[in-house]
Amino acid sequence: MQLVAELSSSAPSLRYDALEALVAHDAIDLFTASVDGDVVGMLTLATFPIPTGTRAWIEDVVVSSFARGSGTGSALVRAAVDHARRLGARTVDLTSRPSRQAANRLYLRCGFELRDTNVYRLRL
Repeated sequence: MQLVAELSSSAPSLRYDALEALVAHDAIDLFTASVDGDVVGMLTLATFPIPTGTRAWIEDVVVSSFARGSGTGSALVRAAVDHARRLGARTVDLTSRPSRQAANRLYLRCGFELRDTNVYRLRL
């Protein structure tokens, strides 16, 4: 899937069996957008129960370079948010690097608010 390469230069290409496992996973919904049969955008919505309710998290939002500015990203985000709401989530979270200015503007236009929080990562 070429969109993964547009999303991250360091991520390995997505093998078909890994894509099948991703789509089959109970906590994952993969949203795609296509034009003339070609996938031009995607995002992953992870939803899972925690003691305080249903958690929803958007990851790996990407729109191909030639489709950016067409509303594809907004449509994908709205679809994922609507689905999270149907699943009982009260909030949807995501992160985006500050350098991804267009993506950050998209999330603000979609109603997301910048939170004052820390994100920690442990590399395994």
